Amino acid sequence: MKKISITVSLFFLLSASLSAQQDTIIFYKWVPKVVAGLNLSQISLSNWTQGGEDAISWTFLSNGSLSYRTELWHFKNDLKLAYGRTKLGSANFRTTDNELYLESVISRDIGWVVDSYFSNTVRTALAAGFNYDTNPPTEIANFFDPGYLTQSLGFIYDKTPGFSTRLGFAVQEVITNEFTFYSDDTSTTEIEKIKVETGIESVTTAEYTVMENILLKSKLRLFSRFESFDVWDVRWDNTIAAQVNEYVNVSFVFLLIYEEAQIRKTQIKEALQLGITYTIL
Repeated sequence: MKKISITVSLFFLLSASLSAQQDTIIFYKWVPKVVAGLNLSQISLSNWTQGGEDAISWTFLSNGSLSYRTELWHFKNDLKLAYGRTKLGSANFRTTDNELYLESVISRDIGWVVDSYFSNTVRTALAAGFNYDTNPPTEIANFFDPGYLTQSLGFIYDKTPGFSTRLGFAVQEVITNEFTFYSDDTSTTEIEKIKVETGIESVTTAEYTVMENILLKSKLRLFSRFESFDVWDVRWDNTIAAQVNEYVNVSFVFLLIYEEAQIRKTQIKEALQLGITYTIL
């Protein structure tokens, strides 16, 4: 009998090292940062008397930013990509990660403790997403179906390195094509493929060096509509990354989402990853 198990995690870091939490501010120059990772896991069983099935899974993760500063203006773009699939036994591959999150914020120093800002956020699935509780699985999402666009205008505080928080008036558009249950107003006879909502948006981000080799990143987004201030959309994204040594990296990801328009339950995603790191730039 034999059992073969292979786990590979490859990370390509195009950014500063983990311990460099506070970067030197650079003016009049585009500053890019990208962190990308490919995680592979495979188990093969042959004549295995203890039970089990063959399994293979892979996940691609990427986080990047592009910023530009002057004495008065700050323009920053953040992009998060995640896509992963898993195959257990003779079953087909199933999607386990599927997200695109793009945020652009431009702010201007107005001489106050806070600055004025305008932001635009794009959220969508990268590819087809399925509900695997049905047989056969039911497709419930795809690229920009639904797509969420949010524009916000207000005030931002980002004077403290590693911390920023903003609050503003927001307009959110939900765009669909086939999966109109995300955008349709059930009180009308027509089927709406675009839904526009106005309200208040708050976004707070923090990066904190817990220890010399451990970095905590957290981002909390809250959105409430003017017509229902007692209901809030919540997105809380957390990552703890530990640099074990020059080459080995461990990270834990915890994402909590609550949006009644999607499901009246709290959505939670966790991921624990052990990988080999390599600094390219």
